[in-house]
Amino acid sequence: MESINKKNNISKLTLAGVLVTLGVVYGDIGTSPLYVMRSVIHNNGGLQSVSEDFILGTLSLVFWTLTILTTIKYVLITLKADNKGEGGIFSLFTLVRKQAKWLIIPAMIGGSALLADGMLTPAVTVTSAVEGLKLIPSFNNLFGNNQNNIIIIVICIISLLFFIQHLGTDFIGKLFGPIMLIWFCSLAFFGIINLCNDFSLLRALSPHYAIKVLFSDENKLGFFILGGIFLSSTGAEALYSDLGHVGKKNIYVTWPFVKICLLINYFGQGAWILSAKNNPAILAIKDLNPFYQMIPKSLLMFGIIISTLAAIIASQALISGSFTLVSEAIKLNLFPKLHTLYPSHSKGQLYIPSISRILWVVCIGIVLYFKSSESMEAAYGLAITVTMLMTSILLFNYLLKKKTPFILSLIIFIFFATFEFSFFIANAVKFAHGGFVAVLIAFIILSVMYIWIKSYYIKMSLLENVRISDYKEQLNNLRKDEARPKFATNLVYLTNSCSSKKVEKKIMYSILDKRPKKADVYWFVHISVTDEPYQADYTVDTFGTSYIVKVQLNLGFRVEQNLNVFLRQISTELVESGEIELQSRTYTTIKNRIVGDFRFILIQEQLSQESKLNFWESTILKLNLFIKKFTVSPSKWFGLDTSDVYIEKVPLFLGHSNPTILTRKYPLNKRTSKV
Repeated sequence: MESINKKNNISKLTLAGVLVTLGVVYGDIGTSPLYVMRSVIHNNGGLQSVSEDFILGTLSLVFWTLTILTTIKYVLITLKADNKGEGGIFSLFTLVRKQAKWLIIPAMIGGSALLADGMLTPAVTVTSAVEGLKLIPSFNNLFGNNQNNIIIIVICIISLLFFIQHLGTDFIGKLFGPIMLIWFCSLAFFGIINLCNDFSLLRALSPHYAIKVLFSDENKLGFFILGGIFLSSTGAEALYSDLGHVGKKNIYVTWPFVKICLLINYFGQGAWILSAKNNPAILAIKDLNPFYQMIPKSLLMFGIIISTLAAIIASQALISGSFTLVSEAIKLNLFPKLHTLYPSHSKGQLYIPSISRILWVVCIGIVLYFKSSESMEAAYGLAITVTMLMTSILLFNYLLKKKTPFILSLIIFIFFATFEFSFFIANAVKFAHGGFVAVLIAFIILSVMYIWIKSYYIKMSLLENVRISDYKEQLNNLRKDEARPKFATNLVYLTNSCSSKKVEKKIMYSILDKRPKKADVYWFVHISVTDEPYQADYTVDTFGTSYIVKVQLNLGFRVEQNLNVFLRQISTELVESGEIELQSRTYTTIKNRIVGDFRFILIQEQLSQESKLNFWESTILKLNLFIKKFTVSPSKWFGLDTSDVYIEKVPLFLGHSNPTILTRKYPLNKRTSKV
């Protein structure tokens, strides 16, 4: 409850909320000026190949991309699709998943692509920022103009960033907002001092310049110029994903400020390019970046420092966002259960060690493989276009769910999907030049999701459930059987059966057949992950007894599944209400204890040789069991580390077996020895 209250305080429209929003939400989109104009100019043949019409068209494309995709789609429309204040593609999926089963597909694809983008962004942004050091003469004199030195610095920064993740980012987070405020003000300042020389560039606000440049001979890339332009809106998805951290009002207030600062900087870069394109000294510069060139020499070191800090903040936001995204996927049963830590009390502060290590390795690998931010841009942007398209599909279904007229919903979907598909096609050309890296990462993540959810569906379709009431008498006799030693006071089984009256047959087999387990109370607990992010309630059915309890735990997809704590609360409440008997203990260190000991039975499934599945289903289940070897144990996941846990292995009897019937053979002397 404390974290929820903190969330609500931050979500209110206050100065603190505005600063947090600047630090959390806009890191990715806010660092785009570091590389967008450079990418467009370089891919068009360099500074000597640009003209005034080309720059006007480029700036117009940037302006309308930010306006249509970011302002209209995400800020004005998608933010309204909040799930009890939470945003992001998985939150949107939980709102529409009852509309159609196939909607899980765009959710999985979009989530995979978003995670892939989260692995690329730290490498691109930090490298782009640090490369500004090559413009400092003293740096070149001391270390030489060698890209390897930049790579070493980038790797050190990224490694340090990942190293501090386990400490929590509360302290650093307090600095994010003020630093990003300075960053955006700096963007506007650097832009305005160059734009003052040519305010005529404001003509680019007219969309006809954007359309004109797409068909202009001066645009050597033609339609594919959109691949570079799209980089200006790569952080748009973060506005929606971070909705739960900062709230709508803070985004509504801060986005106009952020957008104006970004546009002033882009237009300032355009003005600088036009003023410098005929300067032989500037034309001779290798790997020219208009962002750093436009900064006055006296402020260049400040520009490099503040851009590096902004890049670190952008990377931190995406790393934290990746942890949140994976956590939501786990709760929705779309991803294997991974060990999760909560290093601070602030909402959203979670740390998944295995994901952190993977992100670190991939980021370092990308830096070493591409070596320069210019090369990394070839892989950047492709993944996020896929996420945006998938968000549009889910948004269309959300609009239908909200009773928006079908024709209007369809027009909105077609309008945005057309833009996003155009950007996707434009970015697809990057595949052979490095884009395959993003696709490969997204495909691996998607494959893990598919294996996990498909294996779950296979098991659920073949599981045999039985009515608990059919075993009431046997369970009653077992708990009263004085010849058997007591196995536990409270015996707890986790069940996948969402029916309040049934459990899997293998659970009853474990209690009665494998080794009869005597207990005072038999608990069958089913955890249901609900569409509401912070829901936490339960229902019980005791079947008219004091020794059988079927618990339905309803937990939101943002709630930690701490089963031990929840069950203690439920059992205490049931004793107090008289639904189960008082469990006083003779030996205890806790005064007035009314609940006895708990023992948790975790059934570990193993593939049986008798299973007769088809090849594909068998392969999926084998891969599922292989992945489980690298995931957190169920006892850790459900907070049972310090509890009494008994792991019981059972064969996964799936499909229809066709056992071989043995024929008994007798020894020859036995058959002939009759008297």
